[in-house]
Amino acid sequence: MKIYLVDGTYELFRSYFALPSISAPNGQEVGAIRGLIQSLLYLLREDQVTHIACAFDHVIKSFRNDLYSGYKTGEGTAEELLAQFQLAEKAVSALGVQVWPMDDYEADDALATAARYCSELVEVDQVLICSPDKDLAQMVKGDSVVCYDRVGERSQTRRA
Repeated sequence: MKIYLVDGTYELFRSYFALPSISAPNGQEVGAIRGLIQSLLYLLREDQVTHIACAFDHVIKSFRNDLYSGYKTGEGTAEELLAQFQLAEKAVSALGVQVWPMDDYEADDALATAARYCSELVEVDQVLICSPDKDLAQMVKGDSVVCYDRVGERSQTRRA
């Protein structure tokens, strides 16, 4: 079995900046959500995709800000984008995808933890971390844990 772990925060940001704006009948901006759902539907059409989870950041400030004053904050993030997170999580869940809304940690933390845990399960052949985030490359373990940039269609593997 393959496990797909998706960086929902990255996908939502990418969709927000890559796609045209669109509003729901109530006036709420939903363009990023539409892009995220289209991306996940594309992934779900693949025959081998049966186990998938999507992690989202809820934190603007985390313990890392206390450790390093220059660590990223939510400063400059468009309100129209921030307002889409909660609805995006509901939409992803409606697709049957496991959603991990992260309050105290970042989506990367959930993806890394799940990759480590799942890679040790006997029934799991491969874990694909679907994110271009280079920080997650430290989780790569031979062919059993792979970082996969779905946009660039590139995999990163390393022999254990």
